[in-house]
Amino acid sequence: MAPDVREESVGPRLVRPYALTSGRTESVVDLPIEATLEVLPSGRHATWPEGDLKGRIVELCATSPSVAEISAKLHIPLGVARVLIGDLVSAGHLKTRATISENTTTDERRALIERTLSGLRAL
Repeated sequence: MAPDVREESVGPRLVRPYALTSGRTESVVDLPIEATLEVLPSGRHATWPEGDLKGRIVELCATSPSVAEISAKLHIPLGVARVLIGDLVSAGHLKTRATISENTTTDERRALIERTLSGLRAL
């Protein structure tokens, strides 16, 4: 008789979005989808458990992505991304950059719009 061998699931574990945010649906920080993020020193030096979403968000922020880009790259709902990013901003690990202001050049506006569209398409 063959031994009882059970195959491990190779696919990702499915976790309900509300479990990732402890049931929260609103970010503590106002985060428009086009807001770009920057890693602060405390975020660079923080230790994250392997596979931790917050740690993965901090890693992605090395290239100053938008909130929409983070959501798309991590394959998580935009609302979940906002809550987790808001937690990281509140904890002092990330900083939001101003999006469009009166002093923003046309090229900066165009680049921001292109990045936002790219992130949305990836959703």
